[in-house]
Amino acid sequence: MDRLEQISQRFQFLEASMSVGSDGADFAALAKEYSDLRPVVEQIDAYRQLLGDLEEAEAMLADPEMAELAQEEVPALKAALPKVEAALQIALLPKDAADAKPAMLEIRPGTGGDEAALFAADLLRMYQRYCEAKGWGFDLIEEQMTELGGVKEVVAHITGQNVFARLKFESGVHRVQRVPSTESQGRIHTSAATVAVLPEAEDVDIEINPNDLRIDTMRSSGAGGQHVNTTDSAVRITHIPTGLVVTSSEKSQHRNRDKAMQVLKARLYDMERSRIDDERSADRASQVGSGDRSERIRTYNFPQGRLTDHRINLTLYRLDAIMQGDLDEIVDALTADAQARLMAEMNL
Repeated sequence: MDRLEQISQRFQFLEASMSVGSDGADFAALAKEYSDLRPVVEQIDAYRQLLGDLEEAEAMLADPEMAELAQEEVPALKAALPKVEAALQIALLPKDAADAKPAMLEIRPGTGGDEAALFAADLLRMYQRYCEAKGWGFDLIEEQMTELGGVKEVVAHITGQNVFARLKFESGVHRVQRVPSTESQGRIHTSAATVAVLPEAEDVDIEINPNDLRIDTMRSSGAGGQHVNTTDSAVRITHIPTGLVVTSSEKSQHRNRDKAMQVLKARLYDMERSRIDDERSADRASQVGSGDRSERIRTYNFPQGRLTDHRINLTLYRLDAIMQGDLDEIVDALTADAQARLMAEMNL
């Protein structure tokens, strides 16, 4: 209760400070903290209100005239308490600083040849539709396609509210089981694609020494045929200390440079976050959302219309809707599991 009071007092202080006014940078910092605390304080107020109502109803039991009414109210209030307490616990959990950030989505085919590339293209469309449903911006930075319409590599920049918070559990190996369109005997093939979701890095998050970069311009090339782009506009940036290489192949060389730098910053930021996570926990495999992309996280079984997320043993039999971008049930379940694990760690 002392902690709840401290949070409430801090919120009131921020509210008063903002009403007085301050310089731009200071005001922005106050506004962000105020915005972050607001949902927490709302849950604190709801919890306190319920406790007050319960105390009042229990006191009414001693009043013969009010006892009958109180006997109805007390059980209902007590039944509501666990749900309100759980909501408050979740609100009090430490927030991932990257949750509110935009994200970089990277998709690449794994084992399975052409079928893997086609599945990677299906995943790209799935995420595009999910972003459209959320009202998020979806901007392709790098897109290399195969002759059959599969994806060799794609990098997209996604902007909107709580983008990384909703997409961060998608990082990993996605496996598909289905009959390829090129399979004449109807045999089910298994292939895979790798998804990486990285929080977008701001200048304050990561600094890059210009001397650590090698920047090359090169001729762009599209998917083939009429899509070939023959201008020398593509940009490739190599970060020499880490060996990271990023490319962007739009028509504007200046825009390509900016886009490639965005991707590079995101990858370096993700590496730094991973390094800090490693130091905090020797057993990263136990952490949901740790971003470990070496394991299979999900299987899409088309013949059975089934999706299974192996991290939480969730199986859904509505694969068609999921491939159309209906991902909220999966994301909600993964978020709830991550919150439960975090609460368990805090109670140790």
